[in-house]
Amino acid sequence: MRLAVVLFNLGGPDQPDSVQPFLLNLFSDPAIIGLPNPLRWLLAQMISRRRAPMARDNYAKLGGGSPILANTQAQAHELKRRLQAHGEVDVFVCMRHWHPMATAVARRVREFAPDRVAMVPLYPQFSTTTTGSALADWRRACRTVDLDVPTVALGCFPTDPGLIAAMVAPIRDALADAAGAGKPRLLLSAHGLPKKIVAAGDPYQWQVEETAAAIIQGIGMSGLDWVTSYQSRVGPLEWIGPSTEAEIQRAGADGVPVVVAPIAFVSEHIETLVEIEIEYRHLAGACGVPKFVRVPTVGAAEAFIDGLARQVEALLIGGDVVRCGAGRRLCPTRFNRCVCA
Repeated sequence: MRLAVVLFNLGGPDQPDSVQPFLLNLFSDPAIIGLPNPLRWLLAQMISRRRAPMARDNYAKLGGGSPILANTQAQAHELKRRLQAHGEVDVFVCMRHWHPMATAVARRVREFAPDRVAMVPLYPQFSTTTTGSALADWRRACRTVDLDVPTVALGCFPTDPGLIAAMVAPIRDALADAAGAGKPRLLLSAHGLPKKIVAAGDPYQWQVEETAAAIIQGIGMSGLDWVTSYQSRVGPLEWIGPSTEAEIQRAGADGVPVVVAPIAFVSEHIETLVEIEIEYRHLAGACGVPKFVRVPTVGAAEAFIDGLARQVEALLIGGDVVRCGAGRRLCPTRFNRCVCA
C-alpha cells in the first residue's frame, strides 16, 4: 500500500521580505476574519501593512524568518521513519499561510500516486481557525489539481498519551529548576481565541482544558500551583482568558517563580521563541518574578511522534482511538462547530 501523510502546520515567513505577504495570507483567511470579500481583503491589506514592521523586528530576533518549517520537516522525517512498516509511505509538509502551500503539495501527492491519504494537522486541539481552515484549504487544493484519493483526517488529539508524555517530562524538569527560587506556579499557555468564536460552538477552549487536565494528571504532583492561560491576543475583540501576561504579573505580585509551558504549540516559532522566551521573560523580570522558565515545545520528541504514528495507524487500519473526524466524537455536542458536527 502506498500511503501519503499530509502534515499540516500554520507556516511562517522564511525571510524578511516574506513577512507582509505571510500576514496578508493569514488575515485573508475567512476562518480568521469572517467578513465577506472585498471587505476582508481590504482589511487584511491594512492589518498586514500596519503589523509588518513590528513583525519583521520580531522575526529578526530569530534570524529573519520562522523556524516552523524546519521544525515541521524534522517531525515529518521522524513520522515517516516510524510508519515504514506499513508499506511505501511518504510524509508531506503543508503550510496554511506560507510555502509549501496546499495546491503545490497536492500536486506532489498526486505525483506520488498514493492508495490512501491521511491528513494530520499539527494542532492538538481543534479550532475552526486552525485545523478547520487547513482541512478546508486542502479540500479546495485537491479539487484544483484533480486529486481524488480515499482520504482520512485526524481532527484533533488533545489528550493523546504520546502528546501528554512528551509535554509532561520537560515540564517536570522545568518545575524542578524553578523550585530553587520557591514553590513555582505552572502556566499552561495556549494561543488565545476571541470569545465570540468559542460562543459560536468552537471546541478549542474545551479541548485546551482537557489537555491541561491530562498534563496535570501526568505530572502527578500533589498541591501543584497551576493555571491554564492564553497568549497572543490581537485586535479589539474580547478574548478567552486569563491571559498569560496577567498571570505572570500576578505571580510577580505573589513573589513566586513561574514556569510557562506551551500546550497548543508542537513546533517552535515566534509565539514561543519571541513572545514567551523574550517578551514574557522580560515582563517577569519587570514584575519581580524570582525565576522564569520556559518549557520547549515537543518538537520531534519520540513519545510525540509515536503518538502521531499510532493515530495514523488507527486512521488507516482501525483501532480504538478517540478522535474527532475519524471515529468516536470527543467533544460535547454543544460544540456544533466541531469537525464531527
